[in-house]
Amino acid sequence: MPTLIAAPARIPVPGGKLIEEYIGRVNSKDTALSIAHMRSPAGWSEPGQRPEFDEFTIVLQGSVTVECEDGIIEVPAGQAVITRRGEWIRYSTPRGAEYIAVCAPAFSPETAHRDS
Repeated sequence: MPTLIAAPARIPVPGGKLIEEYIGRVNSKDTALSIAHMRSPAGWSEPGQRPEFDEFTIVLQGSVTVECEDGIIEVPAGQAVITRRGEWIRYSTPRGAEYIAVCAPAFSPETAHRDS
């Protein structure tokens, strides 16, 4: 039988970012995949990471900056970016952004391996 996700789990993040997880470890207890709606204010950034998951990001508004070992990618609204497990990456939203993030397997802080 299909499972209705009536509402996302709201996960506040330091710096004012809001994560609304629809599917994943927190809201639906799924470990294979996570799908979240993100809203990041201008100037938000997170530590670099070398995750154990692939991440597929679709930018709805604003733009997301993705730093990697080979350079910097600017991802404006209407575009997407794929980051692969094992790659070092760092996300930021210098001008603010709204985006959808899909992680496979599902995101967890333990498997993100964030820089200290």
